[in-house]
Amino acid sequence: MRLSVTIFLTDETITPTRLARELEQRGFAGLYLPEHTHIPVERTTPYPAGGELPPEYGRTLDPFVALGQAAAVTERLGLGTGITLVAQHDPIALAKQIATLDHLSGGRFTLGLGFGWNVEEAADHGVEWRTRRELVRDRMALMRALWADEPVAHEGEFGSVRASFAYPKPAQKPRAPKVNGPRTFIGGAAGPKLFAHVSEYADGWMPIGGRGLSESLPRLRTVWTDAGRDPAALQVVPYAVYPNPGKLAHYAELGIEEVVVQLPPAGEAEVLGALDDYAAFLD
Repeated sequence: MRLSVTIFLTDETITPTRLARELEQRGFAGLYLPEHTHIPVERTTPYPAGGELPPEYGRTLDPFVALGQAAAVTERLGLGTGITLVAQHDPIALAKQIATLDHLSGGRFTLGLGFGWNVEEAADHGVEWRTRRELVRDRMALMRALWADEPVAHEGEFGSVRASFAYPKPAQKPRAPKVNGPRTFIGGAAGPKLFAHVSEYADGWMPIGGRGLSESLPRLRTVWTDAGRDPAALQVVPYAVYPNPGKLAHYAELGIEEVVVQLPPAGEAEVLGALDDYAAFLD
């Protein structure tokens, strides 16, 4: 089982380059970074985990800039987002960022995407909350038109792009008719809408916390195969996990091949200490 990490990198934590070098040297598989552009002070949306919103949410580094630094100082380390808030981006510009990072890193990028939880943050980007899932679906289709080998137009409900020359292309090759570009996971809670999106245009699911997979995985596999996808191609990557031997053994029994563990949003000494603790779980 491959072990990757996620962390809220901020202006107060360990740097992307220092962390990336340590991860590769120690044998971790990848680094996944979250995204928040800003956190409005006047916020009525509750923090999903309950209680007060931790301060690192409002200090998060831009994940693409940070991952670009990580790519430059490593050769094998996977680079991912967990998650990119696609609804909050111009899709033409985002397609260029993603393609450039995947190209320059030699195909090491994983796009973890999601629909968001902070209504006020999304509203500042002009996102209509009730249609955000459909907006993300449409923007993914637009980006994949730009990533295609030949110029392809996209005419969607929420946006369009003319058939265009758009280089560089992502280094990763297509895996299914609607799945070109980098490896893509959709994050979020189990449910029919989410599983429909996963089965239509992603490589798999990124369940945050990784709880309840014994019940939800069979449902996802049914939706996946009903959509005509190859059963062997489905990937499920539990995200932001606090590991223990029993939990990881359970994931292995379910056929899971990668787990993303949570690091503290802290300085160098504390983060490297956590990596020392997690090293016991490396294969």
